Amino acid sequence: MAKVKEDGSAVSNPSYSLSSWIPAVVPGTVLTTMLENKQIPDPFFGMNNEKIPDIFKTGPEYYTYWFVKDFNETVKAGEQVWLHFRGVNYSFDIYLNGKKLNSKRHSGMFLRQSYNITSLLLKTGSNRLAVIVFPPDAVGNANGGQGGDGTIAKNVAHQYVAGWDWIQPVRDRNTGIWDKVLIEKTGKINIKNPHIITLVPGQRKPEGAQKPATIKATAELENPTDAPLKGVLQYVLDGKKISKEVTIKPRSTTEITLPDLQLENPKLWWPFGYGAQHLYALKMQFLLNGAVSDEENINVGVREIQADWNSTTRSKQISVNGQRVFIKGGNWIISDAMLRFTDARYDAEVRFHRDMNLNLLRIWGGALTERPEFYQACDKYGILVMQDFWGSGDCNGRWVDPMKKDDQWVRRKYPDDHGLFLESAADQIKMIRNYPSLAIWCGGNEITLPEDIMVPLRDTILPKLDGTRWFIDYSNSDDMSFNSLGGNGDGPYGIQPLKRFFEYKTWPFNSEIGSVGVGDYESLERFLPKENMIAPIYSEKTGKETVDSVWNYHKYIGYEKYVAPYGKVKDLRDFGKKAQLINYDQYRSLMEGFSAHMWDWYTGVIIWKTQNPWTALRGQMYDYYLDPNACLYGLHNGSAPLHVMFNQADSTVMITNNTFKHQYDMMLNITAVDISGKEKSLGQVFVEIGPSTTRMIMSIKNEIRELAKKEGMFLSLRLSNTKKEILSDNLYWLPDSEGAYSGLNKMSAADIDVQVRQSEKGKVEVTLSNPAKNPVAFFNRLALVDPKTKKRVLPVFYDDNYVSVLPGEKKTVVMDYSQTSGELPLVSIDGWNVKEQFIPLK
Repeated sequence: MAKVKEDGSAVSNPSYSLSSWIPAVVPGTVLTTMLENKQIPDPFFGMNNEKIPDIFKTGPEYYTYWFVKDFNETVKAGEQVWLHFRGVNYSFDIYLNGKKLNSKRHSGMFLRQSYNITSLLLKTGSNRLAVIVFPPDAVGNANGGQGGDGTIAKNVAHQYVAGWDWIQPVRDRNTGIWDKVLIEKTGKINIKNPHIITLVPGQRKPEGAQKPATIKATAELENPTDAPLKGVLQYVLDGKKISKEVTIKPRSTTEITLPDLQLENPKLWWPFGYGAQHLYALKMQFLLNGAVSDEENINVGVREIQADWNSTTRSKQISVNGQRVFIKGGNWIISDAMLRFTDARYDAEVRFHRDMNLNLLRIWGGALTERPEFYQACDKYGILVMQDFWGSGDCNGRWVDPMKKDDQWVRRKYPDDHGLFLESAADQIKMIRNYPSLAIWCGGNEITLPEDIMVPLRDTILPKLDGTRWFIDYSNSDDMSFNSLGGNGDGPYGIQPLKRFFEYKTWPFNSEIGSVGVGDYESLERFLPKENMIAPIYSEKTGKETVDSVWNYHKYIGYEKYVAPYGKVKDLRDFGKKAQLINYDQYRSLMEGFSAHMWDWYTGVIIWKTQNPWTALRGQMYDYYLDPNACLYGLHNGSAPLHVMFNQADSTVMITNNTFKHQYDMMLNITAVDISGKEKSLGQVFVEIGPSTTRMIMSIKNEIRELAKKEGMFLSLRLSNTKKEILSDNLYWLPDSEGAYSGLNKMSAADIDVQVRQSEKGKVEVTLSNPAKNPVAFFNRLALVDPKTKKRVLPVFYDDNYVSVLPGEKKTVVMDYSQTSGELPLVSIDGWNVKEQFIPLK
């Protein structure tokens, strides 16, 4: 701003010269523009973030910028032209063609702004928009605390930008026009904030004929003209038209309620794993004299969300269309810490969560209201969403914290402008309430919002603007999950002994429990300088890890003693491989442990956390660059809707059925496999299991103890149907009597046959065949790589990975990627006892 001496009236005049200005990134932030123009280094790599001036030290003017856009637009007779801002951080003034549009400065990261610019457009069609964006009112001291000194929470904005335990501070606090800027043209009536509610009474099943559902619809109609206007508001859904004749007063906005539609035999929307994600196209129009004045198109998922109390677990349970759903969730921070959102990235990230066999994402309260494009991806992939509003226990005063500037009493009153918070909340509710994936509203992260915010939000705003979803006052509230254990009500965090997931009873709807997530060598080298590619070293003597400083800067949490049972670490590549074994086991066992006590101890679990919007070295199923690690596939396995599993605490074999169908006539095969590949049957029995149930089948404790004591063993569990098709396939590697995986380091090499073919454009099938006299071909990481650089193609979606193949068997993995023109990628395979190789596509 300091370089621009003229005011907005001058800057927004099309004759004002922009010759010395730099190209801006919009949507984007000041830092994304600076990065694009090579004015700063990539803050996600190494220690580069330390080279970027922090706004707390520079002062806000350093990151205060003008954004200017020249555009062509004219107005035809009868048209209205609207300018929409979907998100600016934090405050701004706006000018068009020399005229200021806003009478007072707009504030708030989560408040859409719209302007009728019909009269201000120039007849030549050449127009100029100029926006000056100011940083948050309180930028916060990024002093190393959660949310820095906490004062970032004085704004109605996201809090992580002052630093957290998974990210270093964002230097400009994400100042900028961070979301879309749109121009909309309508006739004399503008349809705003349409609202569609679907009621699905009774208990439904995904298949078969359905009883009717009720569709309720309202919309706000804005008449900016000086005359009353009479017309018809209507919508069409599934070929059925619903309409109402209305008159809208001049210079007014009126909410209109349309008659209900009884939708016969509806196709329902279900969470992933339970049924299809059907979406109806709804077209809403306002007709003036028979001509369309405005039109809105909405995808409607016909479903109903219920939340009721489970008196056995003492926690809420979620039902969809009358069927209770065991929640297997992940905590989502944000897609990109610098707010560089794309439809493709949203789609890829949500798809990864579908591939983990999860059914819910919780949007953490230190971040933001997720964008419509995120919700569109969740609708598509069947992922329910728990949306927090903007508060956290760290910044908003739950605990005594010496890192915070203000005491708890002051922090408890954050933000400074409660009216702006409520206005913003109402606006964001209207923005996302039509998405069927949105299932739960949450007041704040680990703390209630201030009472004069929470009460009107809960008792007035949400019932009026939505009224169909459960509102939980905070993320680990007793209303969600009764805390009979004391403490914070969530966790534990970090690596746990596998049996702990089965035998230790945590909170009954645990909103945060998590572990590690370091990627392999190929992942680490994307953001660590060569000189920092150093494996952590654990000392049994001190019980501590020696860790490189750049790893610490990127928020590494330790693997510590848990690597040692796999043998001494040779180098970073070896550490990365062994870390993946731990990753896989941790997240498979986590979900298995909770599933083992479904409806008995638990109604749900939400992992902290499943993704990183920065290059952090913790809690992630895939890295920032969308490269999955073994966490994802351990979770994919342990979360499968129908799953056979080994209880690590009592050595029983269990089955969990997370579907609504009774599963009959399944053959359970339990097979022990020694390190050389020799197999021994531990049981073969036909089993069945009811819907949404977990049950124990048999104990193999004595057999396991004897077979594993010398050098460990493999345990193969399989469920097959009467056609001998495998329904669930699970392979465990068990330690010896000393708790070490001594046999793994003695395994002979498995020389396997690898066949690859491109089944269709963008789809690759890889078949691994292991000869009968081989040992297990263990823990093979498959990838697609560039034929020249041997670097991985990203993103790629695998129907499974880190796969093992028993002697005399074969396994096929399907890879899905966006094929671009040029040379076809190679398939790479690298296993524990399978040599790395690259195979061309046929």
